[in-house]
Amino acid sequence: MDKGKLQLLVERIIRELLQVESPRKKVLFIFCDSTAHEPYRDQLLILTNKKIDHDLLFLDGETSAWLGIQQIQSTGAKQIIAADEYAKAPLELPLDYDAIVIPEIDLDNAARVCQGLKGSVKAEIIFSALVLQKPIIIGEDSPGLKRADRQTLRTLELPLSYRKKFESYKREIADMGICFSKQACLHKEIMNLLIGEGGEGHEDPYIFQEKVVTADWLARNLLNSKGLLVREGVVITPLAKEYIREKGIEIRVLGKEEDC
Repeated sequence: MDKGKLQLLVERIIRELLQVESPRKKVLFIFCDSTAHEPYRDQLLILTNKKIDHDLLFLDGETSAWLGIQQIQSTGAKQIIAADEYAKAPLELPLDYDAIVIPEIDLDNAARVCQGLKGSVKAEIIFSALVLQKPIIIGEDSPGLKRADRQTLRTLELPLSYRKKFESYKREIADMGICFSKQACLHKEIMNLLIGEGGEGHEDPYIFQEKVVTADWLARNLLNSKGLLVREGVVITPLAKEYIREKGIEIRVLGKEEDC
């Protein structure tokens, strides 16, 4: 038995003898409305069983939201920060959580994040979490069109010109250190980030900025990472492919549909 495993075993035995439980992690999920969380019930149950608690924030428009019975509002000129004396401003919320999870992001909020702008609940929470260096996980298969807009306009996707702009924003957001994951796999990404479970091969992906992946580049830059995040159209040389197979490196394409 190696030294690391022996240390974990000793810690586990001591914890059981002292009946001391490990502190539970806690994440904040931000949903578009009070029904948007329904498809994620099983994921939330899995997280609870893994000792990861969660709070649900339901948006009530662009600049206000509900966390339990407390209403919060985004900051801005002549706007109130809280609708009741106990509610926090969106800027304060990341202080209480180990990670922020946003299953859907839209074109407007993606643009705000890229430009460092506030003015909406999502944009302010993302800004605060980035400043605090808290993990942020966003659903990569979001259509970029708000749920309310989809229902009003009776369409499920943006036109081509807006889709291109939205994909460009997503690439910029990824470069800022924000993690994208398929909506069906959000719980695995959370477990991987917070407790090191459920996301084998997805840990610490290196974001590739150039056009050609070479074996020399991999040997120099991918020493402590098992994942490489690339954009569509990137060329991988034959020697680089051989290196990837030997080292067990996982290649992920930003925005490309894939299984968990």
